[in-house]
Amino acid sequence: MKKYYIETYGCQMNVYDSELVAGILNGEGYEATAYPEEADLLLINTCSVREHAEDKVHSRLGEFSHFKQENPDVLIGVIGCMAQNLKKKLIQKKPYVNFIIGPDGYRHLPLILEEAPRKKHIVDTKLSRFEVYDELFPARNEGINAWISIMRGCDKFCSYCIVPYTRGRERSRSLESVVNEARQVIAQGFREITLLGQNVNSYRHEKHRFPDLLKAVAEVDGVTRLRYTSPHPQDADQALFDVHRDYYPVVCNHIHLPVQSGADAVLQAMNRSYSRDHYLRLVEQIRESIPDVAISTDMIVGFPGEKVQDFEDTLNLMEKVRFDAAFMFKYSERPGTKAALLADDVSEEEKDRRLQAMIALQREHTLAQNQRHIGKEESILVEGFSRKTKAEMMGRTTHNKIVIFPAKDYQPKQLIHRSISDARGVTLFAMED
Repeated sequence: MKKYYIETYGCQMNVYDSELVAGILNGEGYEATAYPEEADLLLINTCSVREHAEDKVHSRLGEFSHFKQENPDVLIGVIGCMAQNLKKKLIQKKPYVNFIIGPDGYRHLPLILEEAPRKKHIVDTKLSRFEVYDELFPARNEGINAWISIMRGCDKFCSYCIVPYTRGRERSRSLESVVNEARQVIAQGFREITLLGQNVNSYRHEKHRFPDLLKAVAEVDGVTRLRYTSPHPQDADQALFDVHRDYYPVVCNHIHLPVQSGADAVLQAMNRSYSRDHYLRLVEQIRESIPDVAISTDMIVGFPGEKVQDFEDTLNLMEKVRFDAAFMFKYSERPGTKAALLADDVSEEEKDRRLQAMIALQREHTLAQNQRHIGKEESILVEGFSRKTKAEMMGRTTHNKIVIFPAKDYQPKQLIHRSISDARGVTLFAMED
């Protein structure tokens, strides 16, 4: 039996795609291996979003070339977003790469594997307006949470983002297909499901919108918890918040709502299609609709043209919202995006200063939000032992907060209820029974 090795870079969508490819390869009689040196097929699933991703991929391909020198029959493939964006450079610099497949070409993998030994290069990077991989089910490793992609591509065209150019335009899977996959992962032993999309709440298929899909998956027998990422503020509405309220505790009390900036001028330059006031009204609506909700976000500092006052406006928005958690980044140019045409006029030193100020403020807010849970009993989905000691275990609340608690004979996937006794940093601590 031939063996394959997949190495994945980038976002959770890439992880899901690697699982999808693994499912295809398993169907072709291949077997997965964790050791690249014993593989007959080496795949790198690439990312065009993360900083330095291209350098990492070129370096790793150089290491893979040694396996091909030892065994010329080894096939090397580059798949994913970078394959879409940098195919010419890859062919020129890495002539030993057998094939390059973009995110919409994975169905063609069996035919490509058949033809690759006879051809110098195969490139399949055509974007599709229709491919959603309906009825192709990923090969997942055993775990607690299963990611299910409900749509592909993006129509938002944020000026800093390369995704619409590497993954194509937005298209959604059928509701029935997503529900079928949810039933399958529950049958495989998963307890939690996370619905995945570039802008997950812009899901549309026939008469169904995202709140309809969320309801349908929440009603699948055996789903303990249901999450989704990442929504866009433009497509968040009362119908979505009502599903959170009506389907709790299955639909989790957590919404990740990327804001990116608290300044209207920067939001406009980012092409984010909402204003600061719109976002703040949305947060108020969420908190009125969903009791005890946790809200997290994404933010970028140092975007081209961001003035000191713009950054202060972002800090002010943070004070008003008081996010439970945030992913915070310095802006860095991505070739091929609209923002790459703008002057990157905020110095690296100033970006660092702003980022550190933002991180410090968010730490205060995270701690304060976590301290609100002290004395409350929380539902915790057990994940396993803590990283530091086997005397303690860890799990997550419905708010997606990590809880550390004394180890007993708990099993991963078990749902327990504990009183929160302390909050330190981003972590909650629970008392014994």
